Amino acid sequence: MPSRTGSTTRSTTRSTTKARLLDTAAELFRRQGYASTGLKQLTVQAGAPFGSLYHHFPGGKDELAEAVIRGAADYYLDLALESFDPDLDPPAMIRAMFAGAADHLRESDYADACPVATVALEVASTNDRLRQATHDVFEIWLAWLESYFTDAGMQAAAARTSAVHFLIALEGAFLLGRASRSTEALSIAGDAVAAQVAAELATGP
Repeated sequence: MPSRTGSTTRSTTRSTTKARLLDTAAELFRRQGYASTGLKQLTVQAGAPFGSLYHHFPGGKDELAEAVIRGAADYYLDLALESFDPDLDPPAMIRAMFAGAADHLRESDYADACPVATVALEVASTNDRLRQATHDVFEIWLAWLESYFTDAGMQAAAARTSAVHFLIALEGAFLLGRASRSTEALSIAGDAVAAQVAAELATGP
């Protein structure tokens, strides 16, 4: 019977290998897309044995991609909330969040945006498992935004509209930013969403 120490060590190794696979897959999906990411490339870059991928993700690439997508829900919400300041009003808060997104894109040399959107663009019409995963993550983000806008005094219907507007503007600006290697689109989009939210809040609940 293995010792408790040996068992713990192997468990930690498996966990570390799984984490490396997830982190590497997220990076590759962001940078080159789902279809262009091969499993051999992924395992080599993660420093993991090829067989370990199927050990942790028996469903192969689709199961790994779903785990990456669903894991992005909290990760990217936390990343956005790094710019969150409760002392700012919603329009100022929106500008700060878009500015934070611009900083992140610039620091990655315009290579990293959102793996959820990248995968959704590729698989929405061909892979329902991954389409559903991307939809679920977008809805988590929209629900947070709706709650934020509602708490700020916006009507429920307007809060949903503003949340969708925010997400559309952010993902679209990421796309333009990567193509142009510029953060101009994120700045313009942030100002536009902030103005729309200010107008909605001005109408009252």
